[in-house]
Amino acid sequence: MTSKIEAIFWSIALPGFAQLLNKKLVKGIVLIALEFLINVNSNFNSAIMASFLGEIDKAIHIINFQWLMFYPCVYMFAMWDAYKDAKGETSRYSFLPFVFGAYSVTVGLMYSPVFTIRGVLLGPIWLPILSLIPGLLIGILLSMILRRVKKMKKQEGNRHG
Repeated sequence: MTSKIEAIFWSIALPGFAQLLNKKLVKGIVLIALEFLINVNSNFNSAIMASFLGEIDKAIHIINFQWLMFYPCVYMFAMWDAYKDAKGETSRYSFLPFVFGAYSVTVGLMYSPVFTIRGVLLGPIWLPILSLIPGLLIGILLSMILRRVKKMKKQEGNRHG
């Protein structure tokens, strides 16, 4: 079984790799197959190449948004699942940063053909990547609040019980 950090890094490299390392073979193979299916049908690698070369309009033109909309949820689920199954304690609300990350990347993807920052169109690769940050932060903040509320309720119960 992998550590939580190792699981996250392998999942970033390719969804499903950490599941294979954690001996969840069927789940790992399914996630890898979904990764390839979505990647190929969305023209994701071509859009990544165009984006890295600064050809944002080309990236927008070649990307299949209908297919790529599945990617953030599959990607973030694979990371959360690998994190959850890795050795070490997993807190009750540890899924929240992953879920809100998936939501915010999906929203970033939807706005990527039209949203600009200081007149710069970031496109279907860079805007979703940047959109991950607020999603993770919201998820982390929400999980901290929920843990604190739970702790306060437990303390209150102990005083009255």
